[in-house]
Amino acid sequence: MEALALERKAEQNRELRERLMQLKKERNAIILAHYYQRDEIQEVADFRGDSFLLAQKAASTDADVIVFCGVHFMGESAKILAPHKTVLVPDERAGCPMADMVNPIGLRELKAKHPNAKVVTYINSSADVKAETDICCTSANAVNVVNSVDADEVIWCPDKNLGHYVQQFTDKKMIIWEGYCNTHDMLTIKDVEEMRAKYPNAEFVVHPECRPEVVEMADFVGSTTGILKHCRESSHQEFIVGTEDGTGYQLRLDSPNKSFHFASKFLVCPNMKVNNLKKVVKALETMQPQIYVPQDVADKARLSLERMLLVK
Repeated sequence: MEALALERKAEQNRELRERLMQLKKERNAIILAHYYQRDEIQEVADFRGDSFLLAQKAASTDADVIVFCGVHFMGESAKILAPHKTVLVPDERAGCPMADMVNPIGLRELKAKHPNAKVVTYINSSADVKAETDICCTSANAVNVVNSVDADEVIWCPDKNLGHYVQQFTDKKMIIWEGYCNTHDMLTIKDVEEMRAKYPNAEFVVHPECRPEVVEMADFVGSTTGILKHCRESSHQEFIVGTEDGTGYQLRLDSPNKSFHFASKFLVCPNMKVNNLKKVVKALETMQPQIYVPQDVADKARLSLERMLLVK
């Protein structure tokens, strides 16, 4: 019975992939997928990446339609950088709790208290917050962005864990917002200790969105792309992975002969996993849900994103 169900699922996926290829051609569409997406979406993506790489791709693509498989703020960033493109998201309910932890009113109040500070905002934020921001960053370029700012004082939002990590690599005073990633913040010292006892030969790699005390335990700290690159190039054959489990798809693709153990069974972002292949196909069939960003907000937010893309 189970084998029959799996066979039916495989046949449905084949049909969906064929329909997707047809729709992409008709719409001149590109599929962008974050590394945290389900395997079935990463398999059909034209481009897989983290927030930074996907933002770059959205800004440079010659496609007419971008289907952004991630969470809502990522679709907003694509629309801001490619205002004349149609940007679709498979499910508009795919939000980001961390992005919701900062709002433009609160940020404006904090700016008023620190008038000489420049605002550096993690790309995991809404368009409205980006519009109140001097420059955005991702986990891949956060240190370089903060150090590039022409100010001695930086307001950092919304991820306090990433902010704490960045603080170690700058002389600037950082005023850190109290937000966090629900998924990464769940990883604990106990989780890591238990996994190290179980896999003593494994190297522990971790994302800086995790708690500072967990990050301190790591053999390697890096963005999603940084982790992928490190594991691909490392001489180690076994890894304990401290980031969202969707990265397993690319890790296994890059290094099929290496072993990867996720540091906790809770390293799953439910918002990222809302999307599926069926919803991607439906989005292109109906050309909905579309991302809209008011022009005045988009114009201000675009500056913060474009400044980010210029930082080397």
